[in-house]
Amino acid sequence: MKMMNTFNTFILDITVSIIDFLYRGRDYQRFWVLEEIARAPYFAFLSVLHLRESMGLRGPEHIYLMEEHFAQTLNETEHLEYMESRGGNAYWIDRFVARHLVLIYYWSNVVYYWLAPRLAYHLSYEVELHAAETYNKFLCDHEDKRIEEIMQDEITHAEELHKAIELIK
Repeated sequence: MKMMNTFNTFILDITVSIIDFLYRGRDYQRFWVLEEIARAPYFAFLSVLHLRESMGLRGPEHIYLMEEHFAQTLNETEHLEYMESRGGNAYWIDRFVARHLVLIYYWSNVVYYWLAPRLAYHLSYEVELHAAETYNKFLCDHEDKRIEEIMQDEITHAEELHKAIELIK
């Protein structure tokens, strides 16, 4: 498990470096891409939970996890809409990048969650912490009350994912 957590962190660090390079100086476009991608794991988790339920593999935590992931999806969509209102999706190249990354990330999460849900949650936990850090760095130089709220939402999502990790031991 420790090795896979290290692998998750390694993959996240590489991905973040690439996105940070591509979106340097374009904060709302980067935020929009990140929020577009951020919804993928929750959709993937819900898809796998529905599949497990259909196969009679529902566990005691099933309903709780479905409710949490659905709520997280809605919340991430609200973040996405705010970034759109700030011009985050104004350029076709940003939409192209995000929509292709989200396909890869979604299907990766479907497989990952089916095979190793705790590790999938760990990756999403790390992503949510990174998102909160990214928004915090932005807020050091800019004032934006909505970004402050979104940063807090990301911290809350990380806490919920940590709870999910503990729940499915």
